[in-house]
Amino acid sequence: MKEYKELFLTFFKMGAFTFGGGYAMLPMIEREVVQNKGWATSEEVMDYFAVGQCTPGVIAVNTSTFIGYKLKGIRGGITATLGFTAPSLIIIMLIAAFMTNFSELKAVQSAFWGIRVCVCVLMINSIKKMVKGGVVDWLTGMIFAATFFGMVFFMSNPVIYVIIGAVLGLLLCGKVRRGGDRK
Repeated sequence: MKEYKELFLTFFKMGAFTFGGGYAMLPMIEREVVQNKGWATSEEVMDYFAVGQCTPGVIAVNTSTFIGYKLKGIRGGITATLGFTAPSLIIIMLIAAFMTNFSELKAVQSAFWGIRVCVCVLMINSIKKMVKGGVVDWLTGMIFAATFFGMVFFMSNPVIYVIIGAVLGLLLCGKVRRGGDRK
C-alpha cells in the first residue's frame, strides 16, 4: 500500500505543479521519475511520450498511466492516472466556481498572459531535451528534419508522421545499427 501511496503522491505533485500540458511536464517527469525515484530511464520516458502522443487522450495522463503500469501493473496505472488528474479536477472546479466573477479583472488577465509566456518557455525547454535524447545520429537527424519540415509547411495529422517515423526507424535504423554506424 505504501508504494501505491508514493506513486499517487508523486503524480499528484506533478499534476498540481505542472502547467501547460504534457510537454511542459517533461522536465518535472525527468526530475521526479528518472532522477529522484529511478522508476524509469530517460529513454523510457521519451518512448512513453511518443506513444502517448499517438494514443487518444492527454499526453501527460497517458505518460502517467504508462509509468504507473510499468511499476505496478493495472493498479499502478490507475493510481498514477488518478494522482495526476486529481489536482486538475480540483483546480478546474474551483476556477469554474469563481472565474466568472474575476475573469474580467485586469490583474487576472495579466496573470494569465504571464503564465502563457512561461509555459511557452517550459515547452521549448522540453522540446530541446527531447531532441537531444531522440536525435542521436545522422539518420535520426534526417527523420527529425523531414518531420519538422512536414509539420511546419504541410500541417498534416501528427499521427501520420509518428507512423512514418516508426516505419523508417524499423527499416533504416536497424540496418544502420547492424552495420555498426549507430551508437
